[in-house]
Amino acid sequence: MTDTSHHDERIAKMKFASVYPHYVTKVEKKGRTKEELHEVIRWLTGYNESDLEKILQEEVTFEQFFSKAQIHPNAHLIKGVICGYRVEEITNKTTRETRYLDKLVDELAKGRPMEKILRKSD
Repeated sequence: MTDTSHHDERIAKMKFASVYPHYVTKVEKKGRTKEELHEVIRWLTGYNESDLEKILQEEVTFEQFFSKAQIHPNAHLIKGVICGYRVEEITNKTTRETRYLDKLVDELAKGRPMEKILRKSD
């Protein structure tokens, strides 16, 4: 996959708080809960509920959001295509981590069991 600097820059500057309501709507429309969404976000980033509330209030960018996150050691096990990009081939760190989150939200909305979404090493 070829990442373009324009694409990477656009994602990096996007506000997490502007995308978050879309995540909530997507999972709730498919019968999942906001709590499950938060569990997925916590697993990937290491943020707790108060961290997440603060992030939403401060309107941090995805670049800021992921720069302070403690990415789960098994995040590299997230594979597949999201938004037309193969996640494991994305070279830009912020873009890759954003697509990790997008992929997890997509799997949650598609009804995948939580124990499969929250990857464990074999």
